[in-house]
Amino acid sequence: MNAPARIYTFAGTLLTAFLLAGCATSLVPPGFSPSAQSRPVVSRLSPDEANDVTIYAISLVGTPYRYGGNTPDGGFDCSGLIGHVYQTRARIPAPRTVASLVGWGQPVAAGTARTGDLVLFAQGGVATHAGIYVGDGRFVHAPSTGGEVRLDQLGSKYWSRQPVSFRRP
Repeated sequence: MNAPARIYTFAGTLLTAFLLAGCATSLVPPGFSPSAQSRPVVSRLSPDEANDVTIYAISLVGTPYRYGGNTPDGGFDCSGLIGHVYQTRARIPAPRTVASLVGWGQPVAAGTARTGDLVLFAQGGVATHAGIYVGDGRFVHAPSTGGEVRLDQLGSKYWSRQPVSFRRP
């Protein structure tokens, strides 16, 4: 390739990158600083399994919260919900505690989170809560004693103040 052709190719690449950058939107709360991934994340979930995990998680909205719970009949805590959903719909056993979920799967940059990914929240650098990302900035989780499984927005007043990270099983 001659010099003028290389210059036009380079300029075209820069223009394309500049135009595409204007299309980017964030699905995470302001102030979040994701750990960037330089290599593609490989998932044990097929796209169909990720969708099935998501649909099933949403179907459990309204199930009562129960500390230590891991069944629809008995209720769920956050890690029990995750374990039940991934095992039932994708036959992938998940760790039973939030602390163990931190190392499960592979980290995913916030802008590349997809349905079926794990959402982890932290306070003081320690993971305290988890849910399943269902797309459009929403996640399903079992929030607290006296509550029930629900669908929430990452951008809500409460959740947008929590440091969040994503993992792909």
